[in-house]
Amino acid sequence: MTTTLGLRANWKQFTLLVILNAFVGGMVGIERTVLPVLAELEFGIASHAAALSFIMAFGISKALANYFTGRLAARYGRKALLVTGWALALPVPFMLIYADAWAWIVAANILLGIHQGFAWSSTVVMKMDLVGEKDRGLAMGLNEFAGYLAVGGMAFLTGYLAAQYGPRPVPFQVGIAIALVGLLLTLLWVKDTMHHVAAESAKSAIPKLKRVFAETSLTHPTLGSVTQAGMVNNLNDGMIWGLLPVLLLNEGLGQERIGLIAAVYPAVWGLGQLFTGKLADHVNRRSLLVIGMLLQGAAILGLPFMHEQGMYIALSAALGLGTALVYPTFLAVIAAHTHPQQRSEAVGVFRLWRDLGYAIGALLTGLIADRFGITASILAIGAVTVLSGVVVWLRMPSERKCLEPEDLKPLLKRADVRVVDVRSPEEFASGHLPEAVNIPLDRLLEQARGWSKRQRIVTVCAKGGGRSAQAAQVLRDMGFGRTWWLCGGTFGWS
Repeated sequence: MTTTLGLRANWKQFTLLVILNAFVGGMVGIERTVLPVLAELEFGIASHAAALSFIMAFGISKALANYFTGRLAARYGRKALLVTGWALALPVPFMLIYADAWAWIVAANILLGIHQGFAWSSTVVMKMDLVGEKDRGLAMGLNEFAGYLAVGGMAFLTGYLAAQYGPRPVPFQVGIAIALVGLLLTLLWVKDTMHHVAAESAKSAIPKLKRVFAETSLTHPTLGSVTQAGMVNNLNDGMIWGLLPVLLLNEGLGQERIGLIAAVYPAVWGLGQLFTGKLADHVNRRSLLVIGMLLQGAAILGLPFMHEQGMYIALSAALGLGTALVYPTFLAVIAAHTHPQQRSEAVGVFRLWRDLGYAIGALLTGLIADRFGITASILAIGAVTVLSGVVVWLRMPSERKCLEPEDLKPLLKRADVRVVDVRSPEEFASGHLPEAVNIPLDRLLEQARGWSKRQRIVTVCAKGGGRSAQAAQVLRDMGFGRTWWLCGGTFGWS
C-alpha cells in the first residue's frame, strides 16, 4: 500500500492527534493558576525559590523526557511512547489532591513533566511525519494551538473552581477525567507513523547531521539559533507561571481575576498559532522569530509598571502573541533543516533545551526575586528575552530567499552565477531555462561538494517554492550563503 504524505490525505489521524494534544495541554493547565497561590496560602512557603521548585522539577523532568522520546521514538515507535505518557499522567491529579507536604507536589510535577515530554513530543513528531514539508508550519500551529488553548482554558477554569470551592480537591479532579480519556483515545484509535517517515526519507535531499546533539544544540547556525530562543522562551514562561500570580496577588487582585489574566496569555498564544503556523509556511521564518522574541521581551519589561487589570490583560495578550509567532516556527524550522530519519532526535534535543528553560527560569527568577524583589526578577528576564531575539537576527541565516525573474536576467551573464534545475531529467527535457544545468534534487548534495562557496546559485523547478526552495535551503546549510530559488520557476520565467 502506498503511503501518502499531506494534511488532506491524513486528516483523520491528524485531527485525532490535535484533540489529544489539547488533552495534554489541559493536564498542565489544571495547576497553572492554582499551585503558585497554594504554595503561599496552604503550605506557607514564603521563599519564591522554594515555591517555584515545582516548576523546576517539571521543567527538568519534561526536558529529559523530551530528549529520550526523540531517541526512543525511532526505535520503538511513536504510539508506544504516547501510551506510556498517558499512563504516567493518571496518578498526578491524585497526588496533587492528597499531598500533605510540598515534596509530594514536587513529585507530582516530576511525573507530570515526564508525561508532557512523552505525550507532547510524540504528537508533535507524528504530525510532522503525516503532513510532509508543504504544510508543516500549519501542522505545528494547529498542534500548539490546541495544546496551549487548553492550557489557557484550564487555567481559567481551575481559577474559577478554586474561587468557588477552594484550591483542593475540585480543580484537580478535572485532571482525572482528562488523563483517562487521553489514554483511551490513544489505545483505541491512534496509529503509528513510522511508515510515513520511510516514505519521506526515500525522497529527501536534506543532508544528515553528523552530530545531532551538538549541531542542534549549538554549532548549526540555524538549529543552534532556534534552540537558544526556545530555551529563553520557556525561561520567561517559567517566570510568568511562577511569579505573575504572586505579582497580581500583591496588587490586591482576587483569585478569579488572577485566573482571568493568567489565562489570557496561553489563550492568545494558542489561538494565535492558527494563523502564525500557516504564516511560517509562506514568509521568512527568521523574521517571525525575531519579532516574536522582541514582542515578548517588551511585554515582560512592561509588567512591573502596570497597576490596572486592563493593562495586565493587554500585556498578557501581547506576550501570548509574541509566543504564538515563535512557537510553531521553532518546530517548523527544526523539521525543515533535519533529515526525516533524524527528525525525532533533533526535535527531542531542541525540546530538551527548550523545556530546561522552565527549570532555569524558575530557579533564576526565584533567586533574583528573593534577593532583589519581584520587579528586578521580571526586568532581568525581559532583558534576556530581547537579547535572544537579537541573537537570532545576527546568527540565523535568512530563509526563503526568492529571486524574481527580472532580477535574475541581469545576473545570467556573470561567470560566478550557476542556475540549477533540480527536477528530473524528463521534466527538464520538457522545458527549461537555457542557462540552467540539470541536477535532480536527490543528487544535488553530492554534486555541490566540489563547488566554490563564493559563487551565486539559483535553483529552479516548475512552479518555484517546492523542490527549488528545498534545494536552496540544503545549499545554504552547506555554506553557500548567496543562494536563491527562482520565484515562479520555469512557468513564471516563460
